[in-house]
Amino acid sequence: MSIRIGILGYGNLGRGVESAIRQNPDMELKAVFTRRAPETLKIRTEGVGVHHVAEVPSFKDEIDVMILCGGSATDLPVQTPEYAEMFNVINSFDTHARIPEHFAAVDAAARKGGKIGIISVGWDPGMFSLNRMIATACLPEGSNYTFWGRGVSQGHSDAVRRISGVKDARQYTVPVEASVEQVRKGENPVFETRDMHTRECFVVAEEGADLARIEEEIKTMPNYFADYDTTVHFITEEEMKRDHAGLPHGGFVIRSGVTGFEKEHRQLIEYKLTLDSNPEFTGSILVAYARAAYKLSQEGQSGCRTVFDIAPAYLSPLSGEELRAHLL
Repeated sequence: MSIRIGILGYGNLGRGVESAIRQNPDMELKAVFTRRAPETLKIRTEGVGVHHVAEVPSFKDEIDVMILCGGSATDLPVQTPEYAEMFNVINSFDTHARIPEHFAAVDAAARKGGKIGIISVGWDPGMFSLNRMIATACLPEGSNYTFWGRGVSQGHSDAVRRISGVKDARQYTVPVEASVEQVRKGENPVFETRDMHTRECFVVAEEGADLARIEEEIKTMPNYFADYDTTVHFITEEEMKRDHAGLPHGGFVIRSGVTGFEKEHRQLIEYKLTLDSNPEFTGSILVAYARAAYKLSQEGQSGCRTVFDIAPAYLSPLSGEELRAHLL
């Protein structure tokens, strides 16, 4: 039996999830849900219906896992607790500072509905979170450093697009190279937030919009830009299409630590990602964790989980015997 997947939201991430499902033979796309007029949306999977979000409750018995592909700024905090009562759900909520409260809200809803909710699934939070945790456990004396980019942040771009007067936007996160080199040399520097990254925004404004106000709202936005040196460029729609059509990203997590009785040996762990398509890679991770949610649900478990709580074997379609024989 295939794991029946629903996609709620069909932007870049929703399309990435759709493509990932095609690479997993134990899964099938059951339905796509949108706030737009369904007839205006064309998906690439033949024979799968597109439905308005108002129809979601009627699919309660037809979908094993609902993957929520909205934005972290306003969509996921509302949608995830709502749908966690009806379905096993996965999201990519990436507002780090609000994860504890989001976890609590989803946990209460999922337990009420007897479902599993896995939040903050992606590469950061997600894969990078796991690497930070494992590296810290292995090197208890040391420091963690996370660098993102240079690449397009979907969440930050979405946050900018929601500002009044903004027609389109791309936000690039850029590591500060001098800071990266300090870490790789094992110097264990102490950084302020703005020492590690800069943020660069390319914005298409609506005609007649107050550019100064838009720039100020971007630079002072809490949790997104207020703690960074941010540059805002206003460009045309043609420039956006020509120069910023792709969605590359990547980054690396470094743990710099010491071992030995005299702490005489320096150890460095680095995990790196280089991504041609941020949404397609994030979608692939969401689909793997959808498998984990299904397995947990089949065991009768309920409540909210993060990547820290999921045994790695739950992500794989392979049996324990196959994993031990080929990947251990």
